[in-house]
Amino acid sequence: MSDDSKSYFDGGLLQLIGWRILGILVTVCTLGICYPWAFCMVYNWETKHTVIEGKRLQFNGTAIGLFWLWIKWLLLMIITVGVYSFWVAISIKKWKVKHTEFTE
Repeated sequence: MSDDSKSYFDGGLLQLIGWRILGILVTVCTLGICYPWAFCMVYNWETKHTVIEGKRLQFNGTAIGLFWLWIKWLLLMIITVGVYSFWVAISIKKWKVKHTEFTE
């Protein structure tokens, strides 16, 4: 098996902790409104440090692209007293995968 087929993650624990703490602070301080920015920031860091079968991942999603979806989902969660949150989790996963690709 050649080195090109190796998969690995080369990010560090302290970096991950720092990015996640920053994401949590941004989300809490804005009462969840800026969650899309925090999400994109942390996930972008994770993909930049992920290599699958010798190809590095790249995230091309933007906070603005997720923002309007997030506002819609927040309103639906409020209207349904949280029931819609079950669908939000899978919707975020679908959006994340749609915007993740291999670098050239």
